[in-house]
Amino acid sequence: MNPFRPISISFSPNTESDDIRLAWKILFQPWLWRHGRKIQELEEEFREYLGVKYAFSFNGGRSSLIAILKSLGIGEGDEVLLQAFTCNAAVNPISWREAKPVFVDIDESLNLDPEDLKRKITNRSRVVMIQHTFGWPAKIAEVKNICQKHNLFLIEDCAHSLGARYKKRLIGTFGDAAFFSFGRDKVISSVYGGMVVTNNERIAQMLKGFQDSLPFPSNIWILQQILHPISFAAFLPIYSFLNLGKGVLYLKQRLKILSPSVYQQEKQGKQLFYFPKRLPNALAMLASNQFRKLGRLNMHRREIAEIYNSQLSQMKAQICPSKEIELVYMRYPIFIDDAKEIRERLKKKNIFLDDGWHTLPIVPPGTDLEKMNYTKGSCPRAEEVARKILNLPTNINISRKETKRIVDTLLKFVK
Repeated sequence: MNPFRPISISFSPNTESDDIRLAWKILFQPWLWRHGRKIQELEEEFREYLGVKYAFSFNGGRSSLIAILKSLGIGEGDEVLLQAFTCNAAVNPISWREAKPVFVDIDESLNLDPEDLKRKITNRSRVVMIQHTFGWPAKIAEVKNICQKHNLFLIEDCAHSLGARYKKRLIGTFGDAAFFSFGRDKVISSVYGGMVVTNNERIAQMLKGFQDSLPFPSNIWILQQILHPISFAAFLPIYSFLNLGKGVLYLKQRLKILSPSVYQQEKQGKQLFYFPKRLPNALAMLASNQFRKLGRLNMHRREIAEIYNSQLSQMKAQICPSKEIELVYMRYPIFIDDAKEIRERLKKKNIFLDDGWHTLPIVPPGTDLEKMNYTKGSCPRAEEVARKILNLPTNINISRKETKRIVDTLLKFVK
């Protein structure tokens, strides 16, 4: 273990040596950045893996959700019910379609609570979106029954849950449509990217037409994403040294050499011209390389989660209570009263656990809740979780030795 390398939860955590080599190779092949066969190949890989009829790629989860909402005919005045304790990237596309996000509180699995969902359905409701938070499947059967009873569309937000299962069936195959994200810290990563899947022919025709109408992102934007894994491979080992790595990251984002995971304008609900766009071939190549490793990546996450399960049960760690679901543990959440203080103390020990999923019921911190149409106090359980949550890393670059270091340090800090 490199003593200078920090333990991190969100700095391109899935990146391995083969991903870095591929990024370098793509960097010097600009003729492959936009157009190429890998886009269609990745879509076909998703169709085969999930056993669905249709798959369409986009340049992010945001773009994917926009595509679904447009294909369902969701627009001005329509209500989309989704859980609190979510990212503004899942909320903004609803508002960008001039629809209204309606927030539902969460249950013990950090997913949408079916009972609160029933209370918040109105005659303007059109869609329910379930999130499968951190790779823990939501109560799909209950939610689907509610949707059928009220004639509502069901969208699965699978940004955290590629490879998770409910009753042995893969997440993403239950709703009218589902979308996945390939963000820098998701289950598989291409820095940006997303995929929509459906078995509905009419929805698929609309999705295809929308995808065909979109341009590719600019070469400058594509370059920013290619440089991301390369940059973090170079600067992660010195990230904590006199804040040098942090300063370099800030400078690169200010100079637009790298792009942030969430743009500042999005915290105010503003739509950026980056979305929606098509998935460029360069990012499809990175995503496909990760997709081939999905089984190994998720197996590692489960093995690390088992260590946390055995060592941190006194912190009310999430331990799977049901044989019906198979988790992927994109994160391993624990809940402590002084989570903010512990996060800061761990940083001083070169353990960086600030992934942005804390403080507010709509993350990251700094998001304007009023602009998100969220009313404080409307989802008390989500607000409590946001105050107390501390997410632990499970990614492929976290070794068993590093996991023990995290656990031992936590146990020293938490009384």
